Amino acid sequence: MSSKMVENDSVTNVSYRRGRGYDIEEDSIDGATLKNDPEYYDDDGRLKRTGNVWTTSSHIITAVVGSGVLSLAWAIAQMGWIAGPSVMILFSIVTLYTSSFLADCYRTGDPMFGTRNYTFMDAVSTILGGRSVTLCGIVQYLNLFGSAVGYTIAASLSMMALKRSHCLHFSDEENSCHISSNPYMIGFGAMQIIFSQIPDFHNMWWLSIVAAIMSFTYSIIGLLLGIVKITETGTIKGSLTGIGIEAVTEAQKVWGVFQALGNIAFAYSYSFVLLEIQDTIKAVPSEVKTMKKATKLSIAVTTTFYMLCGCTGYAAFGDLAPGNLLAGFGYHKLFWLIDMANAAIVIHLVGAYQVYAQPLFAFVEKETAKRWPKIDKEFKISVPGLRPYKQNIFSLVWRTVFVIITTVISMLLPFFNDVLGVIGALGFWPLTVYFPVEMYILQKRIPKWSMTWISLQLMSVVCLIVSILAGLGSVVGVLLDLKRYKPFSSDY
Repeated sequence: MSSKMVENDSVTNVSYRRGRGYDIEEDSIDGATLKNDPEYYDDDGRLKRTGNVWTTSSHIITAVVGSGVLSLAWAIAQMGWIAGPSVMILFSIVTLYTSSFLADCYRTGDPMFGTRNYTFMDAVSTILGGRSVTLCGIVQYLNLFGSAVGYTIAASLSMMALKRSHCLHFSDEENSCHISSNPYMIGFGAMQIIFSQIPDFHNMWWLSIVAAIMSFTYSIIGLLLGIVKITETGTIKGSLTGIGIEAVTEAQKVWGVFQALGNIAFAYSYSFVLLEIQDTIKAVPSEVKTMKKATKLSIAVTTTFYMLCGCTGYAAFGDLAPGNLLAGFGYHKLFWLIDMANAAIVIHLVGAYQVYAQPLFAFVEKETAKRWPKIDKEFKISVPGLRPYKQNIFSLVWRTVFVIITTVISMLLPFFNDVLGVIGALGFWPLTVYFPVEMYILQKRIPKWSMTWISLQLMSVVCLIVSILAGLGSVVGVLLDLKRYKPFSSDY
């Protein structure tokens, strides 16, 4: 890379950081100064990255262990004791395998000193190019947007459950405790408007750590409640094949299995933010090595939790396992523990929403700044006891509008399981399998029709079929829900 290119890139990055809330008036915009100051800046002229295995794992766990874990007992109920856990393990293996491919795409060329690909889109553009970039952009950002909608729905359900639990505890009549979801979705949206002003991933490590702790908290509580229920009844419920056709029609059984595939796919969907997470890792020893360690650790931990929560929930409720595991316990004598779990879910989803929204924020702001440089205006906010903070006006408006739109759509389509299934089906094959596999083949120059090439393509085709089936099942579920629900009138 020429010194002129480094200088131009450094100047651009200083401008970008100044527009993203950093007060760097004293920083030099001389490219040579930035290039030769490794104590504060990385090789690309950006502020030095400090991420390690633990912060990276917290980002991944925050992205992976989300509201999807609550639907796994229901998903296993659709498929039974044999197919349910087997499908979960297969999804985890595929995700681990393809995440390793994707981690190798962070740098193009030399794995230590090659050009960085800051985002999933950057990697696709650099390695694949052409129409792949457009397709990737549409699918990735639709998936990010959909995840924000799904998390808003999930957070409102948990907040409603907290309110209903309090109502039931102090009321004699259960019928008097019906609650509308709209105020809670609006409240969650208001929180996200505030947290959305966090400049980028580098500034939200603390939120991811808190969110990761909360995900463990409610997963463990769900596991404990399932064990308590099994102990109370003295039986392990469920069957080898899941819900039987004597309880549902054959068509409902098939669509239920397909939708369950989408829910499990959603539970493992994080590949489209992997490179954004990897861009927070310090260069030494190596971003790739650190990411692969963090990925192995995170997927091992999350899969263990998924198996425990999903299987325990199915054992406790059997074929009647609810779409939201915590909702199945109703007014339990351990209601305070359920309340703790729901509170932890809300806190976790505040962070998870940001993990998925930040890449979309960055993409729109980057492209807008390229097209209309004058839009990059800002004002200074002075907070007593802290250094002045510079707020980008466009970012404030755009991020606020984004949150409002996701909140309104959540109020229109408050279908927890079906929405998760659609999102999972939409993103699993293209983002978790197809693009990572194709980039890996080109990066490693794998010969066409070799055994490795055939194996990778076969895995991709199988995952495509699974995604199509999951999408069909989830869309059918949404259509059926639309016949029963009225917009803006969801009650609990």
